Amino acid sequence: MIETRGIATVVIGLVRPHLESTKSPRSLWVPFPLGRPLGEPEDPHFQRRVLMAALGLLERRDGPVILVDFPDDAPSMKDTVGWTPQVGLPVLPSVLPGDADGWAAALTAEIELVRPHWEAAQRRFGRTTVGLSHLPPEQWAPFAARFLGGEVPVSMVEGLSSALLLRTIADDIKAIYSEAVQAVGPQPSSAQVNRWFWNKTLAGQFIRALRLAALTSTHNGFNTVGSRFIVPAPWVEPS
Repeated sequence: MIETRGIATVVIGLVRPHLESTKSPRSLWVPFPLGRPLGEPEDPHFQRRVLMAALGLLERRDGPVILVDFPDDAPSMKDTVGWTPQVGLPVLPSVLPGDADGWAAALTAEIELVRPHWEAAQRRFGRTTVGLSHLPPEQWAPFAARFLGGEVPVSMVEGLSSALLLRTIADDIKAIYSEAVQAVGPQPSSAQVNRWFWNKTLAGQFIRALRLAALTSTHNGFNTVGSRFIVPAPWVEPS
């Protein structure tokens, strides 16, 4: 271990049970969204608070295992009062598409409504996280919907299996919607974005449908990826 060589270490962790089980000498648990261990992009004051809390553990003389909880949520986790999504989408139908072709057509149409807002968000922020699948948005739904018809289509991207391509498509879908809804106005909390996506969009229902199909699939890759990695646990069921 690094510690046995006389170098003190500190871990910043987002999943508290992992910190409890690994028993690092010094750990700071932060209650932030996955992928944001310092809390907020473009918020150096808050990031400094997190770093100083972590480095402050080096001054402790107790142990051998120190696990401290950061006291505050990230600012983006606090709901923005009065926020409403400016992406105009039709109300979800009471009956969802019943076959792969229906899902592909409906989701493609919804993505086309979202796309101009996503492009506006890129102009606003100068960046995007969309692109993991290496496919343009118009190809996402036709490929992914085939899994709902019982197929495991051949991957169109070299180096990605069909199941992994599906996972990256699901990630791209979630990213394009979450960025689009931040294109104008005050910024919503991450919880507000998630509630809108998983409860108010056809895309959210589509990814849930993929998960259900994966649960009963005999294809190991689809079963693993679809059942575990495309729908976060809090959003498995509509709220």
